[in-house]
Parts: sequence; C-alpha cells; structure tokens
Amino acid sequence: MKKIFWDNPYQHELTTTVASVNGNEILFDETIIFSFCGGQESDKATVNDIPVISSRMDGNRIYYTVADGHGFNLGDRIVQRIDWLRRNRLMRLHFAAELILELVTQKYGLEKVGAHISETKSRIDFASDTNISGHLPEILTSYNEIIAANLPIYKDFSDVETQRRFWKIDGFAQVPCGGTHVKSTGEVGYVTLKRDRPGKGVERIEIRLVDNNPTHE
Repeated sequence: MKKIFWDNPYQHELTTTVASVNGNEILFDETIIFSFCGGQESDKATVNDIPVISSRMDGNRIYYTVADGHGFNLGDRIVQRIDWLRRNRLMRLHFAAELILELVTQKYGLEKVGAHISETKSRIDFASDTNISGHLPEILTSYNEIIAANLPIYKDFSDVETQRRFWKIDGFAQVPCGGTHVKSTGEVGYVTLKRDRPGKGVERIEIRLVDNNPTHE
C-alpha cells in the first residue's frame, strides 16, 4: 500500500483501486487517509462519499471500515476525500507538539510519557515532579524563534522496508516520526502554551494555535 499522505500531505482527493474487501473492511492500493498513529488522530474521510468509520494498521497496511451496504468490490476504482481543514490543523498542531517536545528534551532533559494531537489542541506529558510553568516563557521564546525563521522541514524514510520515517531541521534535530507534516516551520504558526498536571509525577503542556486559519497550497 502506497501512503500518499507521506508523499504529499496536502493532497485531499485521490482516485485509486480497491485491493481487498473483507466485510466492512476495505484495503486500497494507495491512500491519502491517515490512520491514528503516534498520538495524531485519524483523518475524517469518505470513499465515494461514504464515510470512513474507523481504520486500523496491520503491518504496513491500513484497513478502513465503512458501513453496511457499501457495495465495494475488488478492483473497483474509487475516490477518497479527506477533510482538508482538519488535516491542516492536525499537521500544524502535530509539528508544534514535536517542536515543544524537542525543546523541552534538549533544555531540561524531561522524558515524554504521553502525547495526543487533535484538531483543536495538542498535548505532551512529561515525567516530572516539578511544576513546569516557570519554563514555559523560555520554551515559547525558543519556539517562536524557530517559527519566525521559517526553516524547511525535511521528511524521509530511515528504513523503507519497515516504513520508519523521520523529520529533520538542519542544525536543530532529527526525530523519528510517522505523522503528516507541513513544509516549513513558518507554516506551523504561533501557539499558546498552558501547563496542566493530569496525575502524580506528570506535567502536561497543552498547545493551541494562535491562528486556526488553514494555510493553503
């Protein structure tokens, strides 16, 4: 299965072929529909205007579940469409979280213990008994410098066979990640940071976009 969402995460419509049908689970030759991975929520999508209910990864394949009566058969040509506004916000909030995570790791050496990226906010949880609030201004200043520099974000495979991927900003970091990413830090945009404490020994940073308007190709 070719994952077009890696080759071109800005593509929001694709004509492809049904590779297998097992009840309500459909496999395609190619896909633009991202499936939950690494804390990033799945895309909202349709196949021939039929909503995708859920998806699951099995090895390098993604199986999509649709409702009864879909009528798909092996070899059918179909059209996938994703909710582009949602995808755009997910990409931006995902990379905002990646930048905050890397800055916290580099500056303070805290260990990540959880993360989640939705279309309204992202969050990162760190193992820490110390209130992280005092560090937020410094973290945000460093983040804003990276955004203002509009640095290119390079993405590729570290291992093609196992489909392991990474992102890299020259002079800053190279990080394993299989999510969808924008082209440059300027496209991510500015954010607000808020501290939370979801449990004992855990510090959380919540991240929200200052400007939720999508950036178009």
